[in-house]
Amino acid sequence: MTSRRSDTVVIFTEDADWHTRNLKAAIEREGLSVLVLSLNDCGFAIGETPHGLLLPGLDGMLPAAAFVRVIAKGTTEQITARLGLLHALRELGVPVMNDARAIERCVDKSMTSFLIAKAGLPTPRTFVREDRAAMQALVDEAPADAVLKPLFGAQGKGIRRIAPREPLPEPERVGGVYYLQEFVEGSAPDRYQDWRVFVIGENAEAAMIRRSERWITNIHQGAVGEPAEPDETLRHLAIAATRAVGADYAGVDVIEDATGAYKVLEVNSMPAWKGLQRATGLDIARALARHLAGRLSTVTVV
Repeated sequence: MTSRRSDTVVIFTEDADWHTRNLKAAIEREGLSVLVLSLNDCGFAIGETPHGLLLPGLDGMLPAAAFVRVIAKGTTEQITARLGLLHALRELGVPVMNDARAIERCVDKSMTSFLIAKAGLPTPRTFVREDRAAMQALVDEAPADAVLKPLFGAQGKGIRRIAPREPLPEPERVGGVYYLQEFVEGSAPDRYQDWRVFVIGENAEAAMIRRSERWITNIHQGAVGEPAEPDETLRHLAIAATRAVGADYAGVDVIEDATGAYKVLEVNSMPAWKGLQRATGLDIARALARHLAGRLSTVTVV
């Protein structure tokens, strides 16, 4: 299967929000044209188009590259089809930031935690099972609090702090899967804080400390971001965590425990960066666009 390649970069998203507008402008400043598409409007046209995909606005050509900003919520079948299209673009040699493999690994928090640990990186003890009774037994025997997170979730939504012997919610409240991660007591006893490190390629491009009066330190949950310079250990850890999930860029959440040691909490493959840019003053979209242009300079078009 072969197809002509256009000089257009596709941004997959659901609306022309602040992130999309800034990223589009930054990519255009790199001399590339940009087409904004929803994955909902794309699909497969096997035997009909030269490459077997339906990509409105490209006149049968493949994009030069694709940037995945947002994948809309949907049924299991819809999400599978949208990820399938991203897999297909990669199979056709189109650079995708981030590709479907990295997105799948990061959306599933259990796989993220597994890959971080497999890479030998520090991360909190984590248990994931469908069996409520077995997970309740862990909670009942735990020496300290745990954090119950949705397996698929973002922006700090739906997470709960669970005390020892506290009853877990019914299975239907957690999608039938319990993801329990030990609660990490931070290095600052009088406040809650963690790090968000934004990694692009092999660089920790920007970082901030997120501080909150509550234990949930997500910006969307009211935390305040303050610019901070990560030390070499934190930089290495964030880059290694991004590499572990196979991402081209990522927002890596790291916490310092009571001893000051770092632990990776999560890796986000479709991170927002408005709060980070506001805190640091760095142009994140520009850095992403330059990295994408650099990737394209090494691609051989057949």
